[in-house]
Amino acid sequence: MYILQQEQVLETSADELWKFISKPANLNEITPPELDFTIISEVPEKMYNGLLVEYDVKLPLLGHSEWITEIKHIIPGKEFVDEQRIGPYRFWYHYHKIEEAESGVRMIDQVNYVPPYGVLGKIVNKLLIRNKLHDIFEYRKQVLHQRYNN
Repeated sequence: MYILQQEQVLETSADELWKFISKPANLNEITPPELDFTIISEVPEKMYNGLLVEYDVKLPLLGHSEWITEIKHIIPGKEFVDEQRIGPYRFWYHYHKIEEAESGVRMIDQVNYVPPYGVLGKIVNKLLIRNKLHDIFEYRKQVLHQRYNN
């Protein structure tokens, strides 16, 4: 299993950040355009425990892939998890946390994942997946920084 963790401090309140990240449709705004990311399922204005969200996403080497995640373990204003049910990884568990910080709030993302294809997946992770995930989360970091840290 691999772990990707990222933290950033945003100059906003926990309530304001929560309003943004708890709205499933906003995932489009923080996903790099080259992933050609589309939410297929209808999504509510606000997430809830057990919500299934279906996406279509373009992945390097694989082309377009169906991805279904379940939203769970929600503590409003503080944390939630999206866990892959169907998708490109053998395992995907993405934990999101918001906590107070000296100059705003700290947003923490931690993804535990296992690539597909066994040993081949381990090789592809070293050559491609790890770096691509890093780039995706850096893009998110930049978008959120521009949104909240004027």
